[in-house]
Amino acid sequence: MKRFIRKILFIGLIIFLLMQLYQPARNSDYGQVLPIHISKVYPIPKNIQTILKTSCYDCHSSNTQYPWYSYIQPARTFMEGHIKEGKENLNFSQWGSYSKRKQENKLDRIAKQIKANQMPLASYTLIHKDAVLNTVQKEQLLNWIEKVSDSLSKIN
Repeated sequence: MKRFIRKILFIGLIIFLLMQLYQPARNSDYGQVLPIHISKVYPIPKNIQTILKTSCYDCHSSNTQYPWYSYIQPARTFMEGHIKEGKENLNFSQWGSYSKRKQENKLDRIAKQIKANQMPLASYTLIHKDAVLNTVQKEQLLNWIEKVSDSLSKIN
């Protein structure tokens, strides 16, 4: 029986080590901020920029800050899935490529998800405690979103 357990553990170790060979491409523009990035399209106050960087950009931009555990499978694959899905729903790095109507819709959805405590995801804030939005940060972010939405509606 002990021999069988050792064999299973050895095979598990080999599979784990082989999994490490698969490393998907990283989501990084290497610090570049393109002209269509939200920070280039709209003026963003420093406090709002800090909130967005800390709580949003890892999954919703092209500049993810990868932690040490992102080099270990299967955590890497799990993270890449979240990042891919996040960028499909909202990509701050591509903000300027969205139509004004789409920008308004995105801002409305962001506000609703912040109010409902749906963003940032609990699975993200579990490890990234600094990404949890407190009441003041939520209020600041929602006020900024409202200002940007108002400016968009004046354009349309």
